[in-house]
Amino acid sequence: MPRQPVTPRKIAEHVQRLGELYPPIPLGSVDRTILDPRRVADRFGHVIDYLARVELEVDRNVLELLVLLPDVDDTNKTFYSDVWQPQEIQHGLILDRLQTDLGRPPAQPHLDVSFRIKILGALATLKPVQDIAKLLYFLTGASTERQAVLAYNQLNTGLKEMGEHAIVETIVHPIKQQEPGHFAFYQMSATAMVQDKVLKPWQLFLARVLREKSYNLVGTNAMPGYKADMGRVATDLGIDADLAGYAREIGRVEHRLLWADRQGLDFPPYILKALKESVELYRERVDRGQTAF
Repeated sequence: MPRQPVTPRKIAEHVQRLGELYPPIPLGSVDRTILDPRRVADRFGHVIDYLARVELEVDRNVLELLVLLPDVDDTNKTFYSDVWQPQEIQHGLILDRLQTDLGRPPAQPHLDVSFRIKILGALATLKPVQDIAKLLYFLTGASTERQAVLAYNQLNTGLKEMGEHAIVETIVHPIKQQEPGHFAFYQMSATAMVQDKVLKPWQLFLARVLREKSYNLVGTNAMPGYKADMGRVATDLGIDADLAGYAREIGRVEHRLLWADRQGLDFPPYILKALKESVELYRERVDRGQTAF
């Protein structure tokens, strides 16, 4: 637990600062100079496509929130409607423009709300269920944003090494500046729920079970094809060289809040399992000779 409690006021002030400091990135601010489009496309084209698709799926994410959290407070509404969604959709549009500049087809976001979400949403009208859904939403957001931060860091480094400074300075760097603030919002919100004992022991137990059974890496949408795509992202960014270390990085929040009492557990094992599955599915795809454009 943090030394000082996380209060609703602190979270609200954080959201206000995010909106003031980081307005959506204008498309016109992007320097579209690419020194070697083919080389960039060969090395990072799939990563850029994956990130663009995930960012463009923010509209579906907002629909899911409306289904899961019918009673959400003003701070959460302000965050996802006035800060997060406008920023993320611009990330997607900018990355998708970069894709076409590289000679690649535009991203194809998955915008259908899953049946599982609709079922959980039907139950979320019950206050105890909504509290569980809210904690899972915050944990998912923290994991997702941490994955985004790490991916943009790796992409930033790789493009710098290639001398593609225009892409780095006007696309990747501005985007990666905005992601940590999103992560902090989810981390603070989840921490506040646990520190204030919003959930009873049986609710926390059920949250652990549901999290373990439903965990998915960002953008995989519980679909094998997308999981294999994520496996390629992990490979292209070098994440596959240390999956356990990556799992530790993206699982810190839920480890601290849900699993701190488990001795010898550095991160929830389902995160490493999901990573291994994605990499294995990608390698199977390669073995079959099926490679994405």
